[in-house]
Formats: sequence, structure tokens, C-alpha cells
Amino acid sequence: MLVFPSDDSLMVAVADGLGGHPCGELASTIVVQELSRLGNWLTDEASVRSALERCNSSVYDAADRDPTCMGMGTTVAGVVLSTDGVVVFNVGDSRVYGMVEQDFVRLSVDDSPPLAPGETTTSIVTQTMGGNDNHITIDPHIATLPVEPAGRYLVCSDGLTDAISEDAIASLLRRHHGLEAAVELWRAAMQAGGPDNITIAVMEVTDDGSND
Repeated sequence: MLVFPSDDSLMVAVADGLGGHPCGELASTIVVQELSRLGNWLTDEASVRSALERCNSSVYDAADRDPTCMGMGTTVAGVVLSTDGVVVFNVGDSRVYGMVEQDFVRLSVDDSPPLAPGETTTSIVTQTMGGNDNHITIDPHIATLPVEPAGRYLVCSDGLTDAISEDAIASLLRRHHGLEAAVELWRAAMQAGGPDNITIAVMEVTDDGSND
């Protein structure tokens, strides 16, 4: 997970290495490090898109240098918050949610096929950073939203959303704030049989427009 504050903005991002592929942890680390390096320049959709494309290339380049890591990949999701707006981005099935007052909305777009009848989750991901033997370009999901005073944002890996429902997540966020909210979400996912590598970040905008 990356939390990158700068003078004019705050970026929070989660990268989740692909299970069943080699070097998933390395792939997620590469993406987090690259976003951290570029953090000061991420201010709008164009700069975020360019950064994600560079992250994707960096994952493939690292796999080219080490054949044992061929096919490594990761998902990523995040939020860049500034006084000009909120840029939400994702590749894969890591997610971003927003909550204003009591309204809870998924802001990211899963790169997954439609669920079959009766299914609530899927392990199939149709787009990732890396994840293939040949270099494949990405088409990140990026959107700009207005800053909402007292708005809250949740960035998480699929370890959370596979374990508990969106209704359960929303209920917990309505009852808890800040670090306590992240802890309670993690606890609920673990009690539901979730994996031990769940990544959760909760960001809150105060009434004066600052963030925490």
C-alpha cells in the first residue's frame, strides 16, 4: 500500500500481486515504488494514465530481466485527492469506494467478466499490470470527481470484497471512522474466512477540505 502526501495533493494506492503467478509481491512492489516516484506529478487524469502505463512497462521490464518472474502481475487501485478534485483509478479488481453522508458507491470498475447466476465473486481478472508473457498495453479506468466535504474513500484489495458483501462494508463504514474503520473491516473479513493479506486504506476529507 502507498500513502503519498505532497504539498498540493494526497495519493493513496493499493497494489495486489496476482496469486498463482510468480513474483506477485515483486510486481506489486514495483508499481507502488513507481507511483511513489511519480507522486508529485500526479494531478489529473492524463498524468495518472501516463504513470500507470509506466508502471505496467516497469513490471514487464522486470520480468524480462528475470525469466523466473515471467508472467508476474498485479492489480492496482487508488485515489489522488487535491483541491481541484478527486482522481480515482484502477486496473484489475482492487477497488475504490466513496461515501458521502450515508451514501456508499463503488467508484472503480472491475476488470472481470460478468458473474454467472448465483455467483457473488470471481477469481478471473481480465486486465492487470503485467501478468502476461508478452507486453500488453493497459486501458486504466480513471475518473475525476468533485471534492466532497466530509467525504470518505475506501481503497482495498479483493481480499476484503471477496470475503464480505458491499452492504456489510457500507454498514461498518457508517459506524466507524479512520483507523478504527480499517481495523473493523479487516476483522470482519478475517472472521468471514478472508486471506491474511487483505489491504485496506480509509481516507477522510474534513469539513474544511483537508484530508486524513
